[in-house]
This record gives sequence, structure tokens and C-alpha cells, in this order.
Amino acid sequence: MLILAYALAAEPALATPTPADVAYADAMMAVEAKQYDHALAAFGRCLALDAAHAGCLWESGWVYWVRRDWASVVSTWEKLDPAYPKLATNLAVARDQLALQRLAAEMRAKAATTYQSTAPQGASLRLRGVGDMMIGSAFPEGALPPDGGKDTFTAVRSLLVDADLTFGNLEGPLCDDPAPSDKCRPDGAPGSCYAFRTPAAYGAFYKDAGFDVVSTANNHAFDFGETCRVQTEATLDTLGIRWSGRPGTVARWTTGGLRVAMVGFHTADSGNNLNDLDTATTIVRGLAAESDIVIVSFHGGAEGSKALHVPPGPEQFYGENRGDLRLFTHAVIDAGADLVLGHGPHVLRGMEGYKGRLIAYSLGNFATYGRFNLSGNQGIGAILEVTLARDGAFAAGKILGTVQEGEGRPVPDAQARAADLVRVLSAEDFPGSGVQVAQDGSIRLP
Repeated sequence: MLILAYALAAEPALATPTPADVAYADAMMAVEAKQYDHALAAFGRCLALDAAHAGCLWESGWVYWVRRDWASVVSTWEKLDPAYPKLATNLAVARDQLALQRLAAEMRAKAATTYQSTAPQGASLRLRGVGDMMIGSAFPEGALPPDGGKDTFTAVRSLLVDADLTFGNLEGPLCDDPAPSDKCRPDGAPGSCYAFRTPAAYGAFYKDAGFDVVSTANNHAFDFGETCRVQTEATLDTLGIRWSGRPGTVARWTTGGLRVAMVGFHTADSGNNLNDLDTATTIVRGLAAESDIVIVSFHGGAEGSKALHVPPGPEQFYGENRGDLRLFTHAVIDAGADLVLGHGPHVLRGMEGYKGRLIAYSLGNFATYGRFNLSGNQGIGAILEVTLARDGAFAAGKILGTVQEGEGRPVPDAQARAADLVRVLSAEDFPGSGVQVAQDGSIRLP
């Protein structure tokens, strides 16, 4: 009895919740029920009682995030201690989205009512584009090629450089920062987390292979946070490889007398978000007003061997909205895009013609060393050649098939499996609008 009494006496008294804590609890219940007006009112009461309440500042920022009220996200989170967990990465994204929101409004206001091309008569653009590229990762150990990556593109280089413009999707950062990834659990089993960090020196191999422009808009761009994202962008700038991915970023250049713009999208707010259709079409409309040719790249759709088809409506993958790709692609062409290049499913998908423009829904895996499943259709890639006329209309195209050997080195595919696969998928998924593919891989719009 004495022992029990002693134990009860030794037990610390439960702390009485403060009025701010009570308001916080009320707000979180409303968040759980998706009653966001109620939640913001309760968070407001919490912060009126305790302006530095970290929980109320952090969580109310996420409610503003859901509502895409980027100015409120930024102003709220800037009141937190800079060392607050995960603040730096997410605040950087919110600031980028706020800048994009302001840029979209400026571009809408400045856009010309009509635009007449000043490109020379007969000018055209011949592009070669590929899908996903990740040519070795320093994380985890053992995922770098034994030759340091220098021979990655040797077998296909002549095909890549033979164009006015060569494009690809850069899957993951080019970075040497050794900090761990927020994406991976410290106690996770080796290889259980898909985070990529390609050495920055490997950027030179993309340059030597002929890549002029890449998309960094994908779900691996932020694998090692803002530090590696900034280093990737700086590395590409130093190499003279143009890029688009961070919210509001566009690659621009002039070739053959044509003013060209490329903008990359994916399905998260860390990049230009294809699920934010109003902003996406505003960006493209503004680019079309100042450019001869606008290229849209997107990273979207489900992933894996079962993701060959483009379904109607939004696609889901592990509970994430990976985009209504038919809606997005048609909307950006309606807004002025001349060519749409997709990637992300890690398999080839069908191609479609829409208003005289070409849509390639996925160019598959092209050069993905060590960390990708390359069995079956996931090892089949393509180099897509497209010639666009002066006004951006599709003039000609061809599918040059590739396959990955070993752990992920692209080589030309003598069996031309890419053309065969795209021919079937285009006919099945887009009756009436699917591209027609000849035996030699040449394509035409219906």
C-alpha cells in the first residue's frame, strides 16, 4: 500500500492545456474533417493568444497551401524559427510558387492580343527528344557505373547530336552534397528508398552527348532538398544546358531564326504543376505570344509495366494524383503549345495528334543506370525525332528505337520494338487521333 501511494505521489501532474493549445486542437480536428474555414478561424484564435505558437503557424501554413494561397503560406511560415523541421525545404517551394503566381499575372497582363512570327519563310526546327535519364547515383553506395559514367551515351551519341535541339528529362539532381535525404528513413533497408544523387561531374556527359535542354520538373528533383536543386541548376548553367522545372522557370533560345521556349511541368508544387491547369495555360499562352515555337514537357501518369495505357481522367499512383493527362495536353495546345513531350511512367505510351500538333504521352526510360527496373517494356526506350514548321505545326517525325543493356546503357534497338509498341498503343488508346507509325518508325498525324 505504501509502495502504491509512493508511486502515485511520484507521478507528475498532467500539464493543463493553454487556451492557445485548446484552439490548436480545435483547428486540427477541423483540418482532419477538411473544414478549412473553421480551421483557419481556430488557428487565428490560437495565434491571437500566442503569436509564436509553432504548431499553429506550421499547420495553418499547410491549410493555406491546400488553398494555393501562397502569399499567406510564406507570410505565416516566415514567423517560424528558421530551424523548424522541414521548414527550409517547404518554404522554398512556397516562395517559388508565390513568384510563379505573380509571374503568371504579369504575363497575362503583358501578353499581346495576337502575334505574327518574324521567323524567315521556310524556317523549321528538327528536334530529338528522349525520356527519363539518371546515369548513376552516389546514393545508395554501389549505384555508380564502374567507368565513372563516361561511356553512358557512346552508342547513341551520333543519334542525339543529329538535331537542331536535343531534349531529355533529368531524373534527379546533379549534386555532391553528402547530406542525407529527407525522403529516406535513416533506419530503412539499403535500396528501399528511391532517391537519386548523380555526381555533378556527370553533367559533362549530358553536354558531350548533345543535350541542349532538359526538364528538371519531376518527382526526384527534390530528393536531396533545396541545396542539391540549386547545385543542379548551377551545374546546368555552367555547362550551357538550358532547363525548366522550378516554378516559373522557362528555357528560351533562338535557333535557325526561330524563337523557341520550353517549359517543364509535373504533378507537385515543387515545380510547374500540371494539375494547376489555370496557371499552366496562362504560362503557355504568354510564351506563345512571344515565341515562334513552344514545347511543353510533362512528368506525369502512373508508373511501371502496367502503365502503358493513357486512361481517361486523372491517374492515381500510390494515392497521389498523377494528372489528367488528356485534359492537360489538349489544354496547353489550346493555349499555344506546339509539341508536348511526356515522361514519368517508365514505359513508352501512345502518341496522338491534336490540332496539327504532336503529343507523346511517354518516351519511357532512356538512360537509367542501376536503380531502375529494366525488365520487359521498361527497358525499351526511344529517341523521338520531330520536325516542326515555322508556325509550330507538325511536319515530320520518326521513332528511333533504343534498348538499355546491362544495368542501364542505351543502345540502338535493331528490332525496332519502340515503333511497334507505339503503333499499337496509339491505335488502342486514341482511335481516330492516334499517330500512324510506318515500318521504318516514321510517323504522321491522322
